[in-house]
Amino acid sequence: MRPVCLPSRSKSTSENSVVEKTDTMTGLLNRDSMPVEAAHHNVPNSTNRSVCAILAVQLVVLVTMLALAARADESWHHALAMHGEAAYPDGPTEPFRFVNPEAPVGGTLRLSELGTFDTMNPYIVFGSPARGLGLVYQSLLYRSPDEPFTLYPQLAQAIEIADDRSWIVFHLDPRARFQDGSAVTADDVLFTFIALLKDGKPHTQTYYSGVTATTRVDDLTVRFDLEPDNWELPMLLGLMPVLSQTYYQDVDFSRTSLEAPLGTGPYKIVEIDPGRRVVYQRDPDYWGWDLPQSIGRFNFKTVEYTWYRDSNVALQAFLAGDVDIRFETDALRWATGYDSPAVQEGEIILEELPHGRPSGLQAVVWNQRRPPIDDIRVREALGLAFDFAWTNANLLHNQYERTTSLFGNSDLAATGPLTPGEQALLTPWLSDLPSELIEGPFLWPETDGSGRLRENLRQASALLEEAGFVLQDGVLRSTETGVPLTFELLLADPSFERIMLPWLRNIERLGIQATLRSIDAAQHHSRIASFDFDAIIWHWGVSLSPGNEQWIYWGSDAADSEGSRNYAGIQDPVLDDLIATLSDARDAMQLTSAARALDRVLSWGRHVVPLYHRTNDPVARWRPIKHPDQLPLYGADITTWWYQSP
Repeated sequence: MRPVCLPSRSKSTSENSVVEKTDTMTGLLNRDSMPVEAAHHNVPNSTNRSVCAILAVQLVVLVTMLALAARADESWHHALAMHGEAAYPDGPTEPFRFVNPEAPVGGTLRLSELGTFDTMNPYIVFGSPARGLGLVYQSLLYRSPDEPFTLYPQLAQAIEIADDRSWIVFHLDPRARFQDGSAVTADDVLFTFIALLKDGKPHTQTYYSGVTATTRVDDLTVRFDLEPDNWELPMLLGLMPVLSQTYYQDVDFSRTSLEAPLGTGPYKIVEIDPGRRVVYQRDPDYWGWDLPQSIGRFNFKTVEYTWYRDSNVALQAFLAGDVDIRFETDALRWATGYDSPAVQEGEIILEELPHGRPSGLQAVVWNQRRPPIDDIRVREALGLAFDFAWTNANLLHNQYERTTSLFGNSDLAATGPLTPGEQALLTPWLSDLPSELIEGPFLWPETDGSGRLRENLRQASALLEEAGFVLQDGVLRSTETGVPLTFELLLADPSFERIMLPWLRNIERLGIQATLRSIDAAQHHSRIASFDFDAIIWHWGVSLSPGNEQWIYWGSDAADSEGSRNYAGIQDPVLDDLIATLSDARDAMQLTSAARALDRVLSWGRHVVPLYHRTNDPVARWRPIKHPDQLPLYGADITTWWYQSP
């Protein structure tokens, strides 16, 4: 078999090495490649001159390879930014600004989670995975929490990348080890890629389908060739975890498992109480303690996660001293639930930690796969019954802001008339869009907080009548079928009940029968994964560098893909076009225009009823738990916190 060589687009040593190619569709690895010299076996050798020619060719090859090897470091990069320049273009060489390099190591951090778990495999669609597995698994590159989207060396010590991002080469750190002491190799990277492409979550399969070929260059080098116009894909590959091929010879990756996994990270799992508790222990033999991103991080000797039935039970466990840190998500609990002697005596510290994250979108999500919610007039009518001003004043202690954008709290949010960049993107679609979109995003009417929604409900009634519903004996019915209009709001967190009940009472004034149903986390996970609901509350988190994940949130293909996060069932070619532009944005200006256009079009679809958000994180902690004075851009990172003996 002839040797398979890389294309001549790069001048790195990787293009002159023996390679093994993997077909991404079949996962078959060719292990029969021949040495470079084999390419010259057809040279005649009947004369001395021919022999000399062979030797000359071999000498030229050898000299060329040595010269390229000497220049390898020049083509290697130690940072990869989605747009613009990395804060550390040559990679970090000192501790990050948001850590305490002198943080003591020791103590136990006890954290709470809600519901249950039934798997230690977070990469497949089945099961509810345990929390904290990021302490065990690592990716090729490390994402900085202090920049919009920048990656630095981790399992890979360097990369090479084409100017047009049509390929990327990862050079593994020769020091990288799994927790059993075995080396991390190119075979592990390729095994992981194929496993995720075949059995990973739908969004992972979607991302990786943009890889056209993979190449095993040598034991520590892997190349990925990529489809054009997917600027973000090299970043997503950099965030790919690396799993042990040897370990999964005896473990079925495609199935849930409660066995402690073999990772490369700074913690090992030492105890698993299925569904209730997981204990992680700091690994003194972790291979990466000298990495810059390890300095001042992973300071707790032990990290324990305990699962509780609901938030109120978890709060009581915290106040009793069984949990060390609590990120509060309920306004009432934050305002009134921490009135305890430990707080008054300074043993528990309450803080509101700032962050620079976009708001994301927490909302009531309508399942548009089910009529009549597929009618935009019905969705708008139901949304008009939500009185945020009254809710914020009476139930949320005025701690929140109404969410008006997927990218609130950032420059990516759509505001006012179309910008020139948005105009260019939306002009081909204007005939398919509401004319009002040109002047601004859709904004829900503001209320005065009195609780009197006469005008909103009048508008809602008119929309429902237009959609074919009429009020008969206090019940809103379809004029065609006579069937009453009803829906069920499915909740995983009972604390939302008191927030949603006033809204449902307003809806009932329209003649609609609306019910609440709270179920446990496992049931909720299963039902939303299969789109078995009328309405849910969901939060789509976003970063300052949105991209391919938007396909999973709003893309047409994801609407029919169970396990995706397109819970609304949106299928809109305009959104598909904007997501494609967003994920291939080459600079910050293109990204901003695409994000704003996406935000604007989403708002006019009335796919959800936006709720509210905060611009800080309410955190309660026991006094021995400390954190750095400076926080990263994306907010609190407890891997930088530590235990200080009293």
